[in-house]
Amino acid sequence: MANIFDLFKQISSGSEETKGNIEYIVAGLGNPGAEYAKTRHNAGFMAIDYISGRCNARLDRAKFSALVGEASIAGKRVLLMKPQTFMNSSGEAVGAAAKFYKIAPENIIVISDDISLDVGRVRVRRKGSHGGQNGLRSIEQHLGSQDYQRIKIGIGAKPHPDYDLASWVLSSFDAKDMQFVSECHPKVYEGLCKMLTGDTEAAMQICNGK
Repeated sequence: MANIFDLFKQISSGSEETKGNIEYIVAGLGNPGAEYAKTRHNAGFMAIDYISGRCNARLDRAKFSALVGEASIAGKRVLLMKPQTFMNSSGEAVGAAAKFYKIAPENIIVISDDISLDVGRVRVRRKGSHGGQNGLRSIEQHLGSQDYQRIKIGIGAKPHPDYDLASWVLSSFDAKDMQFVSECHPKVYEGLCKMLTGDTEAAMQICNGK
């Protein structure tokens, strides 16, 4: 049986009728598979699912080692992505899509979890370091730049300093925390719309407060 990533590569190598039309890439980070669906590390996937629902898009194509779909958001043609490479290799998918569509880092928006923020808090950043988040680290390596934009969704700090970090980010949200995360999605979408029109300052005002 062919490896799933070999199949991704075969599909991605085909012609793409809309090549050149994509203006932005919006990638939500997470881990593929039902066992990870409600875990803290999948906050980016959850946000992309909400965004795709808001704009009636479907992430139903396998390209660039990701599930992708095209959408029109705030008047911009956007490629929505959920990398299927697992979190630590997210840059493989984002980098491949950026190269194919010739998208500059400044026109890439990454949505990821952040343990430094309370659950459901949102923070927009124009650029910066990966801050220890391995998915962002991988994206930085593959783009060769820190200049991509990002929307961070808080998943809460470890319960105590000795708690294993991997175990924490791969733990599932309880019902209360899941509600907090779900309630932040409209703010994420509103901030994203501002970012797509080039008004990142307005996005920060929307998202970065309490």
